[in-house]
Amino acid sequence: MAAITASMVAELRGKTDAPMMECKRALTEAEGDMAKAEDILRVRLGSKAGKASARITAEGVVAYHEENGVGALLEVNCETDFVTKNDSFLALAQAGAVAVAKHNPADLAGLGACAYDQDGFGPTLEDVRKGLIGKIGENMTFRRFKRIANGHALAHYLHGTRIGVVVEYAGNETAAKDVAMHVAAMKPVALSADDVPTELVARERSVAAAKAAEDAATATAAGKPVQSAEIVTKRIEGGVQKFLKEVSLLNQPFVKNDKQSVEQMLKASNTTVKGFTLYVVGEGIEKKVDDFAAEVAAQVAAAKQSA
Repeated sequence: MAAITASMVAELRGKTDAPMMECKRALTEAEGDMAKAEDILRVRLGSKAGKASARITAEGVVAYHEENGVGALLEVNCETDFVTKNDSFLALAQAGAVAVAKHNPADLAGLGACAYDQDGFGPTLEDVRKGLIGKIGENMTFRRFKRIANGHALAHYLHGTRIGVVVEYAGNETAAKDVAMHVAAMKPVALSADDVPTELVARERSVAAAKAAEDAATATAAGKPVQSAEIVTKRIEGGVQKFLKEVSLLNQPFVKNDKQSVEQMLKASNTTVKGFTLYVVGEGIEKKVDDFAAEVAAQVAAAKQSA
């Protein structure tokens, strides 16, 4: 009979989220065959097996690695902030960033296939990820990565482990690092106004138009003069231009000196920013919010019904 090791049990738990003893029993029954053990657990536990992969992973870290002029920014998610301080989880994230820079994977599946051993798990990053899920008891996922290899100089800034910025530039390194810090603080969506996504511009224009229509209706109801179509159009476009300045990096007031724009600061230091990448942990992920009051009320109601 095949020997059932702790790492095998942890790997099966990572894949199925089943209790440790159930995993050991299934592996023993399957004589060490991982795939067969998974099937045994699915039959035995039904929907209880495999629930880890469905849990929301809105916490996590951003890791960065740079070598030979290539930068790599990677977001790895987990379920709770507690795990973001776990050394094994942090080591996995950093290893992932190194793999992105060195091996240039095409996608997340390619990243997971990169060779890596840690904590007795391997031989790939994906195997280590699954093993750590079982060891730590939380789901964790590689969410996204960006490999920056355009031949430009790179400056980066990590705000703790939750925000990561990489700036591609030519010129002064100190100025570029200041821009990276500025991006982390102000979170622009594009380098210049011309680069702001058209859908965002259209959305802002629609909001401004709706506000103008509301103002016109209010004025009419109050018997006041309504602005001409030409003035309304100018108001709408003025609002759009204001929005573009607020969200484009070069037009934003520089955080270290709001008397000048980022573009003016860069010009004074003879520096040009070619582009930037900003990752904020959990951005766009809907977090689960527990309504404890409702939960307690439900428990009280259930207790009354059973009494």
